[in-house]
Amino acid sequence: MKRKYDFSKGKRGRVAPSSSEPRGKTRITIRIDEDLVDHFLKEADASGGTIGYQTLMNDALRQFVTGTAPKLEETLRRIVREEVRAAG
Repeated sequence: MKRKYDFSKGKRGRVAPSSSEPRGKTRITIRIDEDLVDHFLKEADASGGTIGYQTLMNDALRQFVTGTAPKLEETLRRIVREEVRAAG
């Protein structure tokens, strides 16, 4: 062990990816509420193992960021229309 280390060229932020990790993915550490993790784990189990929970989380985040996630108001209106049609 050295007595002194030179960190003058060090960078703050993400950990540098190793050469064995796939391109386009970044390893980070975040804390996510347990109920959200449970939700995505259940969805992954329901897929029969064809989709992993991290892929589902990535897809949900991507939809939110790009604005392609279903809007609550649009979904509610669609459901009300369907129910009115079914009742009448």
